[in-house]
Amino acid sequence: MKILVLGATGRTGKHIVEYALSKGYQVNCLVRNPEKIPSHSNLKIIKGSTTKTKDLEMAMEGCTAIVSALNISRTSDFPLAPLRTPKDFLSNSITYVISVAEKYDIKRIVVCSAWGVSETRKDIPFWFRWTIDYSNIKYAYQDHERQELLLENSNLDWTIIKPVGLTNSKAKKNILESFKNKPKPNLLISRKNVAKYMVDSLEKDNLIGLKATISDK
Repeated sequence: MKILVLGATGRTGKHIVEYALSKGYQVNCLVRNPEKIPSHSNLKIIKGSTTKTKDLEMAMEGCTAIVSALNISRTSDFPLAPLRTPKDFLSNSITYVISVAEKYDIKRIVVCSAWGVSETRKDIPFWFRWTIDYSNIKYAYQDHERQELLLENSNLDWTIIKPVGLTNSKAKKNILESFKNKPKPNLLISRKNVAKYMVDSLEKDNLIGLKATISDK
């Protein structure tokens, strides 16, 4: 399988690339800073932007699926830190991605969203909802929601992954899948487990058209 990974230089994206390569996949990455990604015989790095059609066309050539770990980024993890990306970066990017994917007849896409977006907002703790509403974190959640709606209204075979609180810890053996808050998710998941679940989802047709909340078990 040959896949395009978006957001490959991010803290979760780099694990997606590593895991996909470990499975023997051929991987294309579209990034602004190619020097941030170690070279590999099965890896092709394309320098460019997710909001430019020509760059996406080069990146999708020969691919059969897409995995996106794009996000709205801030200058630090502090909730009030200024944004580094536009407030509509995700929805703007996915609009271009959908258009080019349809042109190249690429149907399968797995996208990372977040627990607390859309229908899962009611499931998160009160203090978490308050933090989202009264900090710059809200812009990512708002744009994740717009991105989800665009995917739902597309012709792609999408799966939306909603990880709970992300950690940089060692991957645990088991991942808890939750659909419509059943079973109730735990509060944390390692980025490595998110990466594994997202890549493995590409070959699980039963996840097409579903939104899965995932946490460490």
